[in-house]
Amino acid sequence: HYSGLEEAVYRNIQACKELAQTTRTAYGPNGMNKMVINHLEKLFVTNDAATILRELEVQHPAAKMLVMASHMQEQEVGDGTNFVLVFAGVLLELAEDLLRMGLSVSEASYILITVIEGYEKACKKALEILPDLVCCSAKNLRDVEEVASLLYTSVMSKQYGNERFLAKLIAQACVSILPDSGHFNVDNIRVCKIVGAGISASSVLHGMVFKKETEGDVTSVKDAKIAVYSCPFDGMITETKGTVLIKNAEELMNFSKGEENLMDLQVKAIADSGANVVVTGGKVADMALHYANKYNLMLVRLNSKWDLRRLCKTVGATALPRLTPPTLEEMGHCNSVYLSEVGDTQVVVFKHEKEDGAISTILIRGSTDNLMDDIERAVDDGVNTFKVLTRDKRLVPGGGATEIELAKQITSYGETCPGLDQYAIKKFAEAFEAIPRALAENSGVKANEVISKLYAMHQEGKKNIGFDIEAEAAAVKDMLEAGVLDTYLGKFWGIKLATNAAVTVLRVDQIIMAKPAGGPKPPSGKKDWDEDQND
Repeated sequence: HYSGLEEAVYRNIQACKELAQTTRTAYGPNGMNKMVINHLEKLFVTNDAATILRELEVQHPAAKMLVMASHMQEQEVGDGTNFVLVFAGVLLELAEDLLRMGLSVSEASYILITVIEGYEKACKKALEILPDLVCCSAKNLRDVEEVASLLYTSVMSKQYGNERFLAKLIAQACVSILPDSGHFNVDNIRVCKIVGAGISASSVLHGMVFKKETEGDVTSVKDAKIAVYSCPFDGMITETKGTVLIKNAEELMNFSKGEENLMDLQVKAIADSGANVVVTGGKVADMALHYANKYNLMLVRLNSKWDLRRLCKTVGATALPRLTPPTLEEMGHCNSVYLSEVGDTQVVVFKHEKEDGAISTILIRGSTDNLMDDIERAVDDGVNTFKVLTRDKRLVPGGGATEIELAKQITSYGETCPGLDQYAIKKFAEAFEAIPRALAENSGVKANEVISKLYAMHQEGKKNIGFDIEAEAAAVKDMLEAGVLDTYLGKFWGIKLATNAAVTVLRVDQIIMAKPAGGPKPPSGKKDWDEDQND
């Protein structure tokens, strides 16, 4: 019989195990896709753990702890969310084994504390060992070829087969906007998705691309000077309604003429200021459009205020709230603005050729929206990996090599520890086997055979040997030579956050919901709702 404490802990562990199992089959390049339908009935087909978790509505409070750890990894590193889930899930599974080791009820809380202490010690040791496992560092983050080879692993886990092409695209986009200070901003890489052609037709553009058409007759401007307005491109409307009494036809003619003259003067003043492109955040009036064509102004309408802000940032413009002529400081500049056609979709391109161009756009082509969404997620992971490399250039071998080496060294450390801690430390080491095991299982290879081969190689001192995903049988190879590398920071935070989440779940003995107790409420109708109506 379990004590109340054990029962509560087992229930929490069970919920977390089920969640981890969901994403475990999606781990690695051969991971299976999940079809997620969210609360708005939108369909997602992906193997990206961050997206799966964001769209699932996880109800169990203990499982939510793992989701929060995974979100923290997403914010801190931008990749490795599945690693956190799988590792934390296995840590909890092995903690359950330790609790089941035939202990008497009175010892349950003592054993839990011992497991927690053992896990914390092992985590600390793992983070001490990790710097020794670094196999190389990024040398030059301005070399497109080198950066592409470093992003290869991150992209491969989402888009197996297209990783080399996509890694090069992402590398070109990132390197082109890396400032001299080295402070890289992820938001400066934009993605524009256009249905049609195939993935290989995707490209990179310096500047911004909008799926819009131009409003007027002018469709191309070189050496563009851009005036940006957050208001509609229309005449001013009075705040209060006025009544105009018109007595004859001449007054009617003069009334509309006055409005036309005013609009003419406003648009002429904008053209005289030197601006040749007008971007507006609201509707464009027919009369204003007529005068814009008259003064050869190119008109672009952007409905999204976010797009308007990003454009201002790219071209260095200030968004004006009223139709006033812009000063030189308020105007934006870029090499050219032109209307182009990609497939059968009209796009407006703001091309910015200077090398420190604030924004780069990756133009994604694909046959379906779902496919392009998945490519966009792979691009996000690649861009985040580049940002991590600007913070810390160290890299560790992928393909389960780092995990097996950590498992080997932590097992040896556990044997030197006295007391009951050592059992928890050895289980922590065993948990690292879950990563190469998941890679092997998802590739349809016998996991035990792979793990025994990896341990055999690592015992010989070959730290960089990992699982060969492309071989048909249970094979291993040197990850450094194969170019399968993970970022040091990704592993560091992954281990830290997964352990913290697992330990937090183990510390919980009761879940108290602040909700009224009892069954369903009685129907709130008339007092005599159950009496016969005919009485």
